Amino acid sequence: MATDHVEDLKCLQESYGKLGKNCPEVMKAFMGLHHQATKDGALSLKTKELIALGIAIVVKCKGCIESHVKTALDAGAKPEEIYETVEVAILMGGGPGTVYGAMAIEVMEQYLAK
Repeated sequence: MATDHVEDLKCLQESYGKLGKNCPEVMKAFMGLHHQATKDGALSLKTKELIALGIAIVVKCKGCIESHVKTALDAGAKPEEIYETVEVAILMGGGPGTVYGAMAIEVMEQYLAK
């Protein structure tokens, strides 16, 4: 059975809520860093999310892939841009990049289907 990545992201977001309650200062600092690093500047939010997705694939972070695919799509990324991001991640990550790159495409397809 295929993984429901949309549901998995909801669970991840709930976990972040628990972290926020139990580790409020660290999560506040992390979310501040996240906001500063991804806000539009010389690079757009979309571009930064595609970069983050490529890194997530290479470091093999399932939750990161789910989150950054969703945010990239929400920021206007087209499927072709996700595919090219996966291609660069495969270049940089080798064989494991193919496994997690395929996961990123599956996540994208699930979001686009809803």
